[in-house]
Amino acid sequence: MTEYVDVQTAAGRVRGRWRPTTGGRGASRSAAFLGIPFAEAPIGDLRFQAPVPKAPWEGVLDALEFAATAQRGDPGVTLIPEPSVEGDSTLNVNVFTPDPTAAGLPVLVWIHGGGYFAGSPASPWYDGRNFNRDGVVTVSISYRLGFDGFGWIADAPSNRGVRDWLLALEWVQQNIAAFGGDPGRVTIAGQSAGGGAVLTLLGMEAAQHLFHGVYAISGALGDVAPARAEAFGRALAAAAGVEPTVAGFATVTEDRLLALQKKATQLGPSSMTTMIDEGLPLGPAIDGDLLARSTRESLRAGVGADKPLVIGAADDEFTMAFTGKAATALRWVPQSVLLNRLGLPRSIRAEYLAANADIARLGKARLAGRVLTDRMFRRTVPRIAADRADAPTWLYRFSWPSGHFGFAEHCLDVPFFFDCLDGPSMEALAGPNPPQTLADDLHGAAVAFVTTADPGWPRHEGGAGTVRIYDVQTRDVADAYASVRALI
Repeated sequence: MTEYVDVQTAAGRVRGRWRPTTGGRGASRSAAFLGIPFAEAPIGDLRFQAPVPKAPWEGVLDALEFAATAQRGDPGVTLIPEPSVEGDSTLNVNVFTPDPTAAGLPVLVWIHGGGYFAGSPASPWYDGRNFNRDGVVTVSISYRLGFDGFGWIADAPSNRGVRDWLLALEWVQQNIAAFGGDPGRVTIAGQSAGGGAVLTLLGMEAAQHLFHGVYAISGALGDVAPARAEAFGRALAAAAGVEPTVAGFATVTEDRLLALQKKATQLGPSSMTTMIDEGLPLGPAIDGDLLARSTRESLRAGVGADKPLVIGAADDEFTMAFTGKAATALRWVPQSVLLNRLGLPRSIRAEYLAANADIARLGKARLAGRVLTDRMFRRTVPRIAADRADAPTWLYRFSWPSGHFGFAEHCLDVPFFFDCLDGPSMEALAGPNPPQTLADDLHGAAVAFVTTADPGWPRHEGGAGTVRIYDVQTRDVADAYASVRALI
């Protein structure tokens, strides 16, 4: 069997490598094309500008290794292995295909998370080999992070990271047929900030021609208010001692800007509820251009109503923040004081505590984690479903308790989605024996959705309906987000 395989893209020829798939079903091998540039390196005069499509090249471009990533170093944000790769040309796609000579295969495009300031498309967990095994072409994309990608600058294009998503999706439309995919059957998916990214795109008029379905895992919406975005940009410029312009920020080195950004976004006990209430300071911003209004307002106006959506979250995304010493310290904090610090209004506390009595019985650390999870992630799910009225929407909850932490923490569902339980760094997140049957269920539903636009359980219509519960035993339950109703 030939080890290498070449494909002709619009900009030039690329060379990938064949690899075996796993699982003993479907395609026995897939081809990986890594680090294909979709844009010119965003450095020099292009650093704070909209992405520029990659110019054509001569000969064959080796796409055998991951290219440079926008992430630098190890931010230590999640337990997902997301390596950083040094270099300037950070705007790339990775394509995984069961057969580049095929035609009309469904396509999954993955946008990584990381709070809009971290994350990497080079994670071994994002390898598409097992989606390939099941007949799905898979693409992971990169985008500019942090201030370079999302920071307000007086005379620079807004939402540069969002513009990177759009250009990457344009690249998919132009080139994916050469890898066996159908540009008319593209599903965009992501987790955390990536989940927020695909929801942002769902509500963006300018993006509607670029995809046909959306799978949002633990979506963290940006929707940064214009005044907040500008205030943050001006404050960072002042901290750097420059004018808040392209010329000013161009004099600030990448390392110094990252250090200033880290200091300005440092989360502590006093800023946690601000982040929950107002969101992250860096992320997709309402700019009057790409994003004329908030995502939820756009969805209520009917944008994206023709696109099928799967949306859900894990049960205890934030509970890791209250383990160890934090859990010990909370023993001495009265529950009323704790809930006040977490921003849970007194008017709804009795209703909320009654609906979450099972968690409250486990102690204040578990309760604190659930409150923040509900306020940041889980209440978004039924809200988005209600915003879309009768548009095709399916809801789920990921409830399986990690064999390591004992609860369903942030990122735990990602390896089940990709069916990569044999991947590296798994035990630290999921414990020693994560159930393959659960991966079969979740990954299988994802394949069904990408392939048929239906994940296999009843739609959520009119703001009510069945919710898929991924747990020790997968099941479907009515009104499974009732515990967050007080927050809606």
